[in-house]
Amino acid sequence: MQKFRDKYKLNFPLASDTTHSMLEKYGVWQEKNLYGQKSMGIVRTTFIIDPAGKIRNIFPKVKVEGHSREILDALKS
Repeated sequence: MQKFRDKYKLNFPLASDTTHSMLEKYGVWQEKNLYGQKSMGIVRTTFIIDPAGKIRNIFPKVKVEGHSREILDALKS
């Protein structure tokens, strides 16, 4: 993770969930279907969580195109 963080010059910590416990609690570890093959995986989702730990926004099934603008707009409101 450090390599990824450094590559993109991120100034915040990253977390890893190798047991999927957090992914399952947030409902993003789901069955996926790609070309008829079913497998478990992460459904790309963005959560905006306020300083008190309350979820303020959820963006399910995120598409990369335009998503950063969507997040910035949500943070400004």
